[in-house]
Amino acid sequence: MDFFDLIKERYSVRSYNPNKKVEQEKLNNILEAARLAPTAANRQAFKIIVMETEGRKEDLKRIYGRPWFAEAPLVLCVCAIPGKCWVRLDGKNYSDVDAAIVMDHIVLAAAAQGLGTCWIGAFDLQAARQVLGLDDSLEPVAFTPLGYPSESSVRPPVKARKPLEELVIYK
Repeated sequence: MDFFDLIKERYSVRSYNPNKKVEQEKLNNILEAARLAPTAANRQAFKIIVMETEGRKEDLKRIYGRPWFAEAPLVLCVCAIPGKCWVRLDGKNYSDVDAAIVMDHIVLAAAAQGLGTCWIGAFDLQAARQVLGLDDSLEPVAFTPLGYPSESSVRPPVKARKPLEELVIYK
């Protein structure tokens, strides 16, 4: 699929087929796309946690309470490692930026292979730390379910987007 078609067609999936597993080859392709994501000073200060949802639904509900979050066979979490990230001279730590780029590569690579995702940032941080057994060196930044959209999952109407004139400043 052409890249521009891909970014136009990708949508946040909120209904998954729990009976259709993600093929290992597709998961590997997604993880490889994440590995290739550009990060500040190429530090790659991130970890990706891949969780199978089977038998973990109650734990996952603690992280994010929507029932569809644990419908997909997998949930991925991108964690930043702020202590190993590049820091700009003014003190700005790029860990969140790097993690966001990694998650963007994940969701686009998934969509390119016919898989659904939904970027989750509104999760319970403490529950995530407990469920995933994270120490203070890892900061969960974003989650996504990963699986095949259910047959009832339909692309929502195209969301209104601001015109470029409101978003771009030429100097």
